[in-house]
Amino acid sequence: MASPQKVLLLAHTPNPLEVIFASFRQCYYNGFIGDVFEDILEGTPSKEEQEQFIANLVKSGHVSPLEHVSFTFAIEGVSRALTHQLVRHRIASYSQQSQRYVTGKNFSYITPPSIEKNIKAKEKYTALMESIQETYQELLTLFQQEDIKAKECIEDIRFILPQAAETRIVVTMNCRALLNFFEHRCCIRAQWEIRALANTMRKECTKILPSVFKESGAPCYSLKYCPEPKHLACGLFPTRD
Repeated sequence: MASPQKVLLLAHTPNPLEVIFASFRQCYYNGFIGDVFEDILEGTPSKEEQEQFIANLVKSGHVSPLEHVSFTFAIEGVSRALTHQLVRHRIASYSQQSQRYVTGKNFSYITPPSIEKNIKAKEKYTALMESIQETYQELLTLFQQEDIKAKECIEDIRFILPQAAETRIVVTMNCRALLNFFEHRCCIRAQWEIRALANTMRKECTKILPSVFKESGAPCYSLKYCPEPKHLACGLFPTRD
């Protein structure tokens, strides 16, 4: 079985509040923001004033200065099905565990909750995963007997690995990209696994930059209505119609 889903914030841009404030402020400041950046770092204006300034501009839709600050996460205990969705968020950097270089022998796999709670479904699912594991090992042994290089074995045998296979990945996104990610993936209509990931990442970001991320997430919570068409709405909020 796979490890529990784990998200570790590895790093973020130093002085993220002050960097974002300075970036926003430059848009409206007649001088060179670099001349007063030391004052900003020392608390002039105060951190509370900087946070309020940023929160107001984010709420107004002026978000391009958020791109100057990024967060880097290490993630494990997730499936390849999740990362196929994750990499669709293009304004990001990804470093994923390779199935060409890391053997899939006795690979761990993610079991969806709907299968976990259904005894018959889980039996079939587990049997399939074990069968793939056995076949992987048989192919690996066969290729090794034919003296095929390990890397060539692994990169071809990986074709039988399922989307359920556990993977590990490092992700870096800037704040604007994170807001977009949370808007789409914190929604209750998002797939359960990536929704859990997005909610965990959002909590970590909010600890560092509440002025940016406190109101982030599914847009319905701030709009107080669902922006989706009526036939796609989850029912948590009324639709705009």
